[in-house]
Amino acid sequence: MPAPRDSALIAVTGAGGFVGTALTSHLRDGRRRFRGIVRALKFSQTPSADYHVVSDLATASDDALTHALAGARAVVHLAARAHVMHESLRDSLVAHREANVVATQRVAKAAARAGVKRFLFVSSIKVNGEATQPGQPFHESDLPHPHEAYGRTKWEAEQALWNVARPTGMSCFILRPPLIYGPQVRGNFLALWRAVERGVPLPLGRIDNRRNLLYVGNLIHAIVALLDSPQDESGTWLIADKESVSTPELVDRIAAALRIPSPLTKVPVTLLRAGAAVTGRRAMASRLVDSLEIDASALVQRIGPLPYSLDQGLAETARWWRSRQE
Repeated sequence: MPAPRDSALIAVTGAGGFVGTALTSHLRDGRRRFRGIVRALKFSQTPSADYHVVSDLATASDDALTHALAGARAVVHLAARAHVMHESLRDSLVAHREANVVATQRVAKAAARAGVKRFLFVSSIKVNGEATQPGQPFHESDLPHPHEAYGRTKWEAEQALWNVARPTGMSCFILRPPLIYGPQVRGNFLALWRAVERGVPLPLGRIDNRRNLLYVGNLIHAIVALLDSPQDESGTWLIADKESVSTPELVDRIAAALRIPSPLTKVPVTLLRAGAAVTGRRAMASRLVDSLEIDASALVQRIGPLPYSLDQGLAETARWWRSRQE
């Protein structure tokens, strides 16, 4: 058995999630040493020595967290609490702060105690805001303008991380992605994919917007590139696929990737917004109707171009989707 190509240990929190599974699979395929930190072991992870169970990053003891990160050269912090439906704002903020802010701060402190050199945190474009105006993409230099609990607490987590990293000298890399898609995707993108595959008429054909997404393979490429970069300078970068698309274009491309007819129908956008207001789904309508464009040129300048196009990412997602049906 050949020796690992890189003996430097990378600790990955949230290793059992969508992005965490993709990252640890990439590291394993490249014979890179990693330690996946998870809430509980899945069947596919047992009895692997590559995984370490920490039930709750926000409440685990300092010793448990330090032990989980012992020997790691770098930490990739993916564990987070995303948007949960049907919560009051107060309850949502409390739960999100525990999982996103307290946990991030405690993992960062444990990393500093363990002598970790680089800490990479996957935040969210929602720190910048929920939507952009035509021709005005988000940049790293924009003032943060989060709206919902998830975006607010990701911004608070970023600040908590900087407060730990600066005095300890630990390098800190922060990435703010938009919606991430790819094999094993979950959430709203999976729901859209299912609707397209089933031929459900989607009344989105008149939407005229531009949105950036991020293929998980591009995110993994950026994470590894930053961890391996000879430059140790800390920073915050926006990340997204190079090409932005309208919502109707996205539906058409998903259908093309699945090799089926597009289910688009045309309904006035004003009616979509009105229907969303009546049913309490304004936020969902905003994600379909409004623009969200991202200028990722600063990251590209740092690590080079991201390797996958939107169509390539959708093709890989379609390949995974078809394998589930077999």
